[in-house]
Parts: sequence; C-alpha cells; structure tokens
Amino acid sequence: MYKPNYLMMTPGPTIVRENVLEARSKFFGNPDIDEEFFIFYDELREKFSKVFGSEKKNIVIMSGEGMVGLDAACASLTEKGDRVLVIANGLFGEGFEGLITPYGGEVVKFLGDTKCGIDIEKLKEFLEKDSNFKFATVVHCDTPTGVLNDVENICKLLKSKGILTVVDTVAAIGGEFFNVKDWGVDIALGGSQKVFSAPPGLTILSVSDEAWKIIKNRKTPINSFYCNLSYWENCVEERLFPYTMPASDIMGLDKAIDNLLDEGIEKVVKRHKEVSKYCRENIEKLGLKLYLENDYASTVTAFYVPEGYTTKEFIKKLKDEYKIMIASSYGEYEKYILRIGHMGEGAKLEYIDRVVEAIKDILK
Repeated sequence: MYKPNYLMMTPGPTIVRENVLEARSKFFGNPDIDEEFFIFYDELREKFSKVFGSEKKNIVIMSGEGMVGLDAACASLTEKGDRVLVIANGLFGEGFEGLITPYGGEVVKFLGDTKCGIDIEKLKEFLEKDSNFKFATVVHCDTPTGVLNDVENICKLLKSKGILTVVDTVAAIGGEFFNVKDWGVDIALGGSQKVFSAPPGLTILSVSDEAWKIIKNRKTPINSFYCNLSYWENCVEERLFPYTMPASDIMGLDKAIDNLLDEGIEKVVKRHKEVSKYCRENIEKLGLKLYLENDYASTVTAFYVPEGYTTKEFIKKLKDEYKIMIASSYGEYEKYILRIGHMGEGAKLEYIDRVVEAIKDILK
C-alpha cells in the first residue's frame, strides 16, 4: 500500500492522524437500513453543530468534496432570474459565478482587493445603491492567496438588507472561530480534508431554518438530484438518505472531529493563530515576501517564489531533497505564489521549523 514518505504541508488535504485511519477501516454494516448508522450519523451532526455554532437539525453531511456543498447551496437556492451577489477578492470567491449561472441565476459581482479582506464600508456603500438580491456568497478564507474575510460583519450587513448568506468556510472553519447563529449565516459549508484532518470526500453544511424555508417554497423544482438539499432536511427522522452513505468516510470523520473537540475549539483556534504568525515571521526572516498585506488566514501562508526558481521547480526540490510537500496556487497566481498549509494536524511549530530550515538551506 502506498504511504507518503514526506511531510505534507499543503493547504488541504492535510495530515491524517493514525486513529482516523483506524476508524475508517472498521465495518459498519448497511448504512441504508441499519438503525445504528442513523443514530451514529445524528450524533456526528451534534458534534459538528458545536463547531459551526449551529443546531444538530441544521447540519448536513454529504458525500463529496467541499465543492459538492458549494454546488448544493447554489442549486438549492437559485431559481431562474434570481439576482445573486458574488462578493469576491480571490479565485474561489469569483468561482461562485460558475455555480450560480447554470441554475439560471443572474450574478452581480462586488470585487475587492486580492491582497486584503473585503472592505466592509465599501460593501455597505454598494448595498445602499443596490440590495435587491436573493442571496449573496462570500469565501471565509480564499485559499489560493490565504486572505481572510470578516464574514461575521459581512453577513450581519447582508442580513440587515434582507439578503440570504452563503459562506464557503472550507479552508477556515476549525482554524478560525465561526458561529452561524450569531453571525447570520444561512448556509455554511466545510470540507473533511482541511482543518478537520480527515481524508477528502465529505462536505459538511449548516443550513438555517430560513434557508430551509426558502428551499421548500421554491416556485420551480431544484435542477439537480445529487445536489438537492431538500432531500436532506428530514432524512434522519425519516430514516432515508438520498443515496448510500460512505460509512467508512463518515466513521473517519467522526474520529477526526473527536480529536478536535477533545483538544477544545478555543485551543485549536489559538494553536492555528500562533502557528500562522510564527510561519509568516520566519518566512519573512528568510528575505521572502508575503503575498498579502494584511488579513492573513490562520490556515495558510502565501509567499512569492524565490528568485531563480519556478514554483514547480521549488516544490519538486523541497519534496525530492527534503521530503516536504508544499503547494503552488491556481490561475494567475500559479506561476509566482507558493503556499504553506498549516491546518489541523499540520498546524504545529515543529513542522514549520522543518519547512523553514529546508527553505533556508535551499536559499544558501
């Protein structure tokens, strides 16, 4: 069996603890009809409600990487002709457009500076002129650059205008505080492979009562089966999942969230903030330039590739000679940005030391 022989410091997928792998190896029976599985799934929803600041009844765990959750949110809310505000200061933020237009939504963009978080005052001015939107989307941490957006105040502003809110917190939740109830987040979604440190394959959503109501009262059917959230609202009570659930993946995720909750949410967030700051400081000490000017996420650090290297060359050298894997970025950033992920099991000072020492050695 293949097993990586390198330190994985990418911004997701992340390092998976041995007890998570062991949990995945156990047999659970038939998740379609086994009463014990429905109870197990429901207990897992309760655990995630603590991380999302939500309620158990609002938590949905779907098979599929985080992108499935994004698609499900947009498919379930969007009807033909709906105006949707896409708030973006990065590639993933802008990417929401491609998830909305296939379902007939009319996208209006509010674009911010990619080197810092969304300017709340400018957004407020924008909404004073035009706030006729069914829902708005925003990314908590736009991973290609590691920029962190103030989704708490963004969502509170949007809700004051009567706009539903959809937040992609895949690369932030767990490493940053999050509270859907206090912040007014209608649909929030995370992924198993980031701070939760489980293998990729599951998306976790929190869907507000208001969002459920909007979905139920649509004028037209949802133009999707797999990404149709309406099938999930009462699936536990009715003992009927829309499709066969990946029991092994869910068992692994259960152990992963136990690891997080055993450490304590506040301690986990604090650890991520400390490691993030330590990483940035040490990268700058090497004479390397960070991409962002401020509003750094606690889960990923982006910096310019050292002179004399392409991103691919630098990543290969680190992996081949030092047994460390970091990542480049996407789109326009791919050729000049490198990223160190410090998420979940990877958010440890000793790991940052190892990465920094390797980079320092290369730069000699």
